[in-house]
Amino acid sequence: MRAYFTASIVGRKYHLSKYQQIVELLKSKGVEMLDEHILNVSEKDIQLQSREKRLAFHQRLEDGINSSDFLIAETSFPSISVGYEISMALDRGKPVLILYSEGDPPALFAYHENEKIVCEMYTPETLLSIITDFLHFVRGEADTRFTFFISSKQAAYLAKQAKKNRVPKSVYLRNLIDKDMV
Repeated sequence: MRAYFTASIVGRKYHLSKYQQIVELLKSKGVEMLDEHILNVSEKDIQLQSREKRLAFHQRLEDGINSSDFLIAETSFPSISVGYEISMALDRGKPVLILYSEGDPPALFAYHENEKIVCEMYTPETLLSIITDFLHFVRGEADTRFTFFISSKQAAYLAKQAKKNRVPKSVYLRNLIDKDMV
């Protein structure tokens, strides 16, 4: 499997260790990563390039999305470019995992009704299970993806319980169902 990783280049100064953790977890799961445009390039590097080099950089990004099986986006630091890359991946039918570690989910994608989007808040403790669940989904190993609407009160409770139990919301719900099935 091949994954395209994106995140805010400006946000690197605040979240680089998180970016690296995500990439390393995916690599440990046998995923080939396209990440050098985020981990090895600075904002200044891009700004100082000629127009032709910026266009070539953009073409490499587009080629990376086209050749990947899915896209992973770390969105804790807002970025229009990351939103553009997510949209491009969705337009090409690629599954997208949107991760954020603080604040609210990205407004344009968090409540988007597209079964290819998974949007999750994570901590260092929950990241592995979120990525593992997403890889099962991408590989078709997940049983069934089930989406439904809940009230804001229910959503707040679910988020609180998931955080308290240090698991993703989906894992918390599955555990409730499994417990009830016994």
